[in-house]
Amino acid sequence: MSIEVKVPALPESVSEATVVTWHKQKGDSVERDENLVDIETDKVVLEVPAPEDGVLGDVLKNEGDTVTADEVIARLEEGGAGGSDAGEDSEEAGSGEEAAASDGKAAEGGSSSRVADVNDDLSPAVRRMVAEYELDPSSIEGTGRDGRITKEDVQRYLDAGGEQEARAPASSGGGGQGTSEAARASAEAPAKAPQPPAAPEGERPERRVPMTRLRQRIAERLVEAQQTAAMLTTFNEVNMKPVMDIRSRYKDSFQSTHGIKLGFMSFFVKAAVEALKRFPAVNASIDGKDVMYHGYYDIGIAVSTERGLLVPVLRDADQMSYAEIEAAITDFGKRAREGKIGIDELTGGTFTITNGGIFGSLLSTPILNPPQSGILGMHKIQDRAMVENGEVVVRPMMYLAHSYDHRIIDGREAVQFLVTIKDMLEDPARLLLEV
Repeated sequence: MSIEVKVPALPESVSEATVVTWHKQKGDSVERDENLVDIETDKVVLEVPAPEDGVLGDVLKNEGDTVTADEVIARLEEGGAGGSDAGEDSEEAGSGEEAAASDGKAAEGGSSSRVADVNDDLSPAVRRMVAEYELDPSSIEGTGRDGRITKEDVQRYLDAGGEQEARAPASSGGGGQGTSEAARASAEAPAKAPQPPAAPEGERPERRVPMTRLRQRIAERLVEAQQTAAMLTTFNEVNMKPVMDIRSRYKDSFQSTHGIKLGFMSFFVKAAVEALKRFPAVNASIDGKDVMYHGYYDIGIAVSTERGLLVPVLRDADQMSYAEIEAAITDFGKRAREGKIGIDELTGGTFTITNGGIFGSLLSTPILNPPQSGILGMHKIQDRAMVENGEVVVRPMMYLAHSYDHRIIDGREAVQFLVTIKDMLEDPARLLLEV
């Protein structure tokens, strides 16, 4: 029985998606709930699992194709693998003598059949590779199910030079003496891999690559933020020595107690929440002609991945402990890189924190994450000469940047908000005492 494999329900406000990677090829056996294909929306990557055990049949949508919710992208043959294999084994067992008597003829017939049908058996990914390198699929040895060619087979063929040794047909006289001189010469000749044509001297090569849906969405939101908000940035610097001293003193006991490392981000989240409580406009957003003041603190944490920047949200961060914050951020980073962040975890934040310092950024101007009205930018910690009580001392300093929507946040509030964060970090005891 054939079972339809459909695109799952897409997140709200998302109308279409793109097929990214097929993990199974036509003819492959699959198990129930095994991931068949990844589908990318402009926010997340969705996995499409197999609805039942069986064999993957027709693949209706190739990698790169656009699909919509509930659209059929493949068909699954339920129980096809077991029945097919059992029949083949029974037939082979009952006709062993006949197969032995006509071995040469069967080999010849099988080869002809494979040449005729090989193109129909290629998966979309393999078909593209064969076309790109202008290969003859009948000359590639397939190691997949029923001798099908996999992407690895094509790559192995290319790595070997794009040509395989000619195999002499088995002779009834045996002994392996039937190899022709031409075949031997071909086998001994050095194989040459297909080389791209050399670019003329002085040519400046270019390549055009379509933007992923996530990258398109990021671009749209960044442009939207700059075009709709009256964005301004204020800067300050913070002495990180008090926080670093606490981390050094308690990092071992913190990890043994909570099973997670004590990082900087939990201090910044706690400091930001306290500052947001004191300056509610920074935790607000504009909705038409109204200002929405949020009585909760959902802090977005920017996470960089190969696909682009994601901002998962810490819900009710004011109610979370340092250990809970660190564990949640670690989990966000891991799942973001694996493409397993849920759409519900990326929406609804009231304020965002981004850390460019992990890449070495000394100072930058973060862009708002609409419809939020504020974002805090952390940067690289760097030893600098500072004057304290009339003396020059070396301190580990970090520049902070607070970008805000000037339509609802005045400069005084924006500056005092950032100063509050600075004060909390330079005297961490205030975070515990809330003073």
